[in-house]
Amino acid sequence: MEDMQTFTMPFDESGDLCLTTFGHSVTHPGHTYGPAVRSYYLIHFILKGQGEFTVNQHTYHLHAGQGFLIEPDYQTIYKSDEQEPWTYVWAAFSGKRAASTVNSLGLSQSEPIFSCTEAQGRQLASYVQEMLANNSFSLAGVYYRLGLLLQFLSVIAEAQRELLPPMDNNTYISHMTNFIRTHIEDPFTVQDLADYMNFNRSYVTTLFKKYLHTSPHSYIQNCRITKAQHLLESTTIPIEAIAFSCGYAKSDSFTRAFLRQTGLSPKEYRCQKGSGSIVKK
Repeated sequence: MEDMQTFTMPFDESGDLCLTTFGHSVTHPGHTYGPAVRSYYLIHFILKGQGEFTVNQHTYHLHAGQGFLIEPDYQTIYKSDEQEPWTYVWAAFSGKRAASTVNSLGLSQSEPIFSCTEAQGRQLASYVQEMLANNSFSLAGVYYRLGLLLQFLSVIAEAQRELLPPMDNNTYISHMTNFIRTHIEDPFTVQDLADYMNFNRSYVTTLFKKYLHTSPHSYIQNCRITKAQHLLESTTIPIEAIAFSCGYAKSDSFTRAFLRQTGLSPKEYRCQKGSGSIVKK
């Protein structure tokens, strides 16, 4: 037997990632679940006690601070210890990105076990409790729980970090340029980019110069000005608003940067490339 809180959501396999079920269980001594086969990915994390998890004819003896993955279409059994029955939380998900997400965490049915620190375990438990507290079927609730699932997975990624293969330099560059493109409206600096990657600023500069043949500052500026040119040509948005949407806190800073790069002020550029009748200061 077990004292369980759980919630199951309707899910759409055509989506990228979808939370399907989640919960918290305090099991009784010797409680057994299975044999069972799931149609989704399921991650358990043990908060207290110990027990056994069996898959592929292999039995793992697990305790508090450890977790285990169950992949779709595998038969599994797990059993709570007779003396120290376990308490655990779980989150299950499916979707087109589910398999690649699990793979990115360094988990598989042949390597299904992971370990977390005490603090990380508290985070995992808190995210599941938050899911249980926000279980409405509204669109807002769906998105909120998906965010909690991603945070749940991020804790496992951090716990697994030392076990994952290091990224190569091309992957680093890809992550940094993607960060720049998706945050171009924010007034971030090269130091912010370095902090995001957990690098020092000089190493970021070295990577950009070696692989992109420019400095990170120049790359960021070019992205900002390119976006500004598109907005000036294709919209009637006021120049001050364009400045803010391209990551400039002040419109005069934007104007100076635009003039340096294009040889024209934003207003002059719009007159030449856009329609003079829609110019707005």
